Amino acid sequence: MSTPIARPEAQASAGSLPRQIPFIIGNEACERFSFYGMRNILTAFLVGWLLMGTADEQARQAEAKDVFHIFVMGVYFFPLLGGWLADRWFGKYRTILWLSLVYCVGHACLAIFEGSKTGFYTGLFLIALGSGGIKPCVSAFVGDQFDQSNKHLARVVFDAFYWIINFGSFFASLLIPLTLEIWGPSIAFGIPGLLMFIATVIFWMGRHRYVNVPPVAADPHSVTNVIRTALFATRSGAGRPGLVLSAFGLVLGVGSLGAYELLGGIVTAICLALVLILAAVGGGTLMQLDRAKGIHPDEDIEGVRAVLRLLVLFALVTPFWSLFDQKASTWILQAREMELPGWSWFKNASQIQALNPLLVMALIPFNNLVLYPALTRFGLQVTPLRRMTAGIAFSGVSWVVIGGVQLAIDGGANLSILWQTIPYVLLTFAEVLVSATGLEFAYSQAPAKMKGVLMSFWTLSVTVGNLWVLLVNGAVRNEAVESAIASTGIGLTAFQMFFFAGFAFLAAVAFGLYAKRYKMVDHYRAA
Repeated sequence: MSTPIARPEAQASAGSLPRQIPFIIGNEACERFSFYGMRNILTAFLVGWLLMGTADEQARQAEAKDVFHIFVMGVYFFPLLGGWLADRWFGKYRTILWLSLVYCVGHACLAIFEGSKTGFYTGLFLIALGSGGIKPCVSAFVGDQFDQSNKHLARVVFDAFYWIINFGSFFASLLIPLTLEIWGPSIAFGIPGLLMFIATVIFWMGRHRYVNVPPVAADPHSVTNVIRTALFATRSGAGRPGLVLSAFGLVLGVGSLGAYELLGGIVTAICLALVLILAAVGGGTLMQLDRAKGIHPDEDIEGVRAVLRLLVLFALVTPFWSLFDQKASTWILQAREMELPGWSWFKNASQIQALNPLLVMALIPFNNLVLYPALTRFGLQVTPLRRMTAGIAFSGVSWVVIGGVQLAIDGGANLSILWQTIPYVLLTFAEVLVSATGLEFAYSQAPAKMKGVLMSFWTLSVTVGNLWVLLVNGAVRNEAVESAIASTGIGLTAFQMFFFAGFAFLAAVAFGLYAKRYKMVDHYRAA
């Protein structure tokens, strides 16, 4: 017998906006201030404070980039854990609340251990665990507050949810780098910690109002069990090619762990191993999924098929994230070589990142109120998958422009940091098309049994995107590769920028072609 859904004390009337949404939105605004506040000064702090023991500037910058992207990989890897805990054991509310407390402790470590690598990296780990763990739960928790009677409001709220994320990010990006410059790391990291505590309190205050969908009990027809049956079931006169493919992926994954030094570290090796195993098991399952018929209900088998096809789309989004997250590492290191505009409040190159959330807050209402209706009037249906395809392509265009800026710098030009405005506009437009759209798309396509876990796979695409960055950065440190790039006549950084632009263009083509064959579904709960 299934556990009933816990209803809020003051349920809104059918078809209206749920009254508990403001608590989640308020929590998200403060939490995003805390996260982006520390994230957007991380590269600058590492280069200018914690890693000063490394004398060579180029080596220090390379190490800072690695630390930053490993941290981001952790933030978007731990959603797998958070989604599983929420769906299987504790429910979304308790998972969010408990991991938010871990998150607060991580912030405290950053503020206290500014001079200790061990203490500071412990704080980064706890923030990755807390922030990553709650990430799929919060977005899925928003979706849980809606049913068939008011699901038409869900997209509006997901857009508002994404808008408020950037509201918090804007003020964090503008103020925390300034705080770092004037008052130093302890206060600059302490303020985001205080905001995270406030976020936790706001979320707790709404505890009697939320719709709480209970965790799913042990299910003999779960996704895991269907996959296991499909891979190991025998069929007369046929082999098990899917199982062979899965085993091959497992061997490659173990091999990548053994080659962790060559890959640049154990974290990179673990993430690569996970990607290889997931890809092989997913492909192998699709090859043999029909063998689960008669053992599991057809509905569950088709649910697994839909999920695996959806994961292909998630995989094709990963190049976008490899470009997007480098605005806080590669783009900031470029900004440090450029002239500040001379405004009294603009004292740190990291503040240029405030452009991103400011543009998001402008572009979300512009797209919804002006751009999408105009395109519809011209007969172009603006589907989620079309928006995401265009977004990936626009991210590539932004990197062509930022590569052109780098060429000018390498040529001796003394450029203002404001030249980064154009690529920021292009990349932010791409972000709104991909990320804001992807949140609601991932929730709507997820079967009820695994909404949290599937949302965590959406965030895992960010981890994989940052994995590509680490692998590329590691590859170009090879002398032979460096010589080959030098022979092209352009600098290493500019070459990498154009490389990532091409990576995004290829991904956009592949995503668009696959999206044409993808069949949309509707997995909002009944009213």
